[in-house]
Amino acid sequence: MAGNSIVKAEKKAEVTTPELTRGTATFTPRVDIIETAEELLLYADLPGVKPDDVDVRFENGELILLGRCHPRYNPAAFLFNEYEVGDFYRVFTLNETIDAEKISAELKQGVLTVHLPKSEAVKPRKITVQEK
Repeated sequence: MAGNSIVKAEKKAEVTTPELTRGTATFTPRVDIIETAEELLLYADLPGVKPDDVDVRFENGELILLGRCHPRYNPAAFLFNEYEVGDFYRVFTLNETIDAEKISAELKQGVLTVHLPKSEAVKPRKITVQEK
């Protein structure tokens, strides 16, 4: 990421867990962030989450990701069980260089992609040099 940090990820000790009434675990999804001249692209792994169960919000300068994952099976007598069901939660602080009105997101095969367009003021622009 560029030297002037547009996104500030929370420190592990500062991760806040939402109060959930479902009684399930809350996981911190793995995230990659890529910066281009036009936008930041945030990729978050949300395995087992469907598009209707994703909540992406921008409030008070924070991008909030919440994904709900429903159990894959009805109660069963497992012979072996490592897959744990729970919600995904992550928060990022964005600075004012993101155009909040144009944020968009899509979910495909368990990967959430959030487009965070840069405001026009911070985008690089080419200046034409005229001959005199």
